[in-house]
Amino acid sequence: MKDRVLAFDRLPLEVLTPPPFATGIGGQAVSTALSDRVRLVIRTLHYSRRTERAYAYWIRRFITHYDSRDPALMGADEIRSFLSHLAVSARVSASTQNQALCALVFLFARVLGLELKPIGEIERAKAPQRLPVVLTRVEVRAILDRIAEFPVSCAGCSTAPVCGWWNACPSA
Repeated sequence: MKDRVLAFDRLPLEVLTPPPFATGIGGQAVSTALSDRVRLVIRTLHYSRRTERAYAYWIRRFITHYDSRDPALMGADEIRSFLSHLAVSARVSASTQNQALCALVFLFARVLGLELKPIGEIERAKAPQRLPVVLTRVEVRAILDRIAEFPVSCAGCSTAPVCGWWNACPSA
């Protein structure tokens, strides 16, 4: 019983640190696939399952964008190009582009243990311009005048589609 080391006997940092991976020539994984490594690190760090799915999706999409090249051989230039592609060609939203960036930074820093040089300027996805719908005073008056033509019980009626108050409209 004394030979076994229990998880609570170790420091919390040791418990949360992912185990080292067996690597072969060129830093390629020998025993586990990249997707398994990603999932293992995410689960070790207690990220949510939804984060795991999202990160796995963006990492897979990044790798397939570059024809299944080894991500350990890629870097900031490829990330910049991929994120710009998402904004320009795929027309994703700004939050989606940001999620992809977080997944790729996680891949390089936490999973592969590589230090990225600064990514630099990327083409950012632009939030759509939303113009508020505002009625003029004349339009508001016209709406209120139309409502005033109906009985009070029908104007605020929540069952208007059932009782058919629109049939009483003089212009209908």
